[in-house]
Amino acid sequence: MPDVISFGELLIDFVPTISGVNLIDAPAFKKAPGGAPANVAVGLARLGVSTGFMGKVGDDAFGHFLVNVLSENNVDISAMRFSHEARTALAFVSLDAQGEREFMFYRHPSADMLYSPDEVDAEYILGAKLFHFGSITLITEPSRSATRRALQIARQGNILISYDPNLRINLWPDEKSAKSGMMSVWLEAHIIKVSEEEIRLLSGETDIVVGAKSLWHQNLRLLVVTRGSKGCTFITPDLLGDVPGYSVDSVDTTGAGDGFVAGLLYGLLGNQDRWYDEGNLFSVCRFANAVGALTTIERGAIPALPSKQQVLEFLQTR
Repeated sequence: MPDVISFGELLIDFVPTISGVNLIDAPAFKKAPGGAPANVAVGLARLGVSTGFMGKVGDDAFGHFLVNVLSENNVDISAMRFSHEARTALAFVSLDAQGEREFMFYRHPSADMLYSPDEVDAEYILGAKLFHFGSITLITEPSRSATRRALQIARQGNILISYDPNLRINLWPDEKSAKSGMMSVWLEAHIIKVSEEEIRLLSGETDIVVGAKSLWHQNLRLLVVTRGSKGCTFITPDLLGDVPGYSVDSVDTTGAGDGFVAGLLYGLLGNQDRWYDEGNLFSVCRFANAVGALTTIERGAIPALPSKQQVLEFLQTR
């Protein structure tokens, strides 16, 4: 059984072949496998972690392409499900001159939205050390109930739970629904990674540290706020620290946060006591920052995720 299970959406990102244009003006698009939890799964696998993915795609060309990509990247696919009712999700991603993104999704519905509770493999989850998930499967039923079922199993098995709220506001009915949905599972997680935008939305605070502390709960062991090229801020019950980021020639920020999560979980899996030691936690976040930065230097998320060797070589030059 894999040590880490990543649960959620797996989709195709269509990324413009040139930066600095909107979807109307983009001359062509590059097909890239994506979906935040899938990106994390591949990111971990490339770092040498035994990883499996749980999700649902269409029984179509894109779905089989995506599952093959996971398999080729040493991600276990034995718990994957295929839908005959809906097609694989697609997302067109517009990049501005700085590589920042704007999304247009095709999910009416998509296969991942139809993932149902009875398709969740309890045995598969119980064999893992860590369960990672995001918020996209919480938007509609039956995937919402499937996510809650998976979390229930992980809790009962005393498995470490990692959560990335991963705000995609245009997929929710409105901002209020997004906040409510993302917070509905907040108390389940031991590790949470959020962006500055997300912590401000969820807490209502402009100061990210004040916001993070206002959302702290007794099950939480580590909360990390990512700040793009500026790095990240880590918070535990006893520790607070800023870890500077890295300046690179970014072409596409798609998947940077997912790369960061992969790097973070990789560091914590080696020694979970690291969140009690400021120096070790700083090193874990430094490594995660490097993974996130390297993910931005190529178009697409999964194609850009670095290997452990690439990260170590990068860090040696910094």
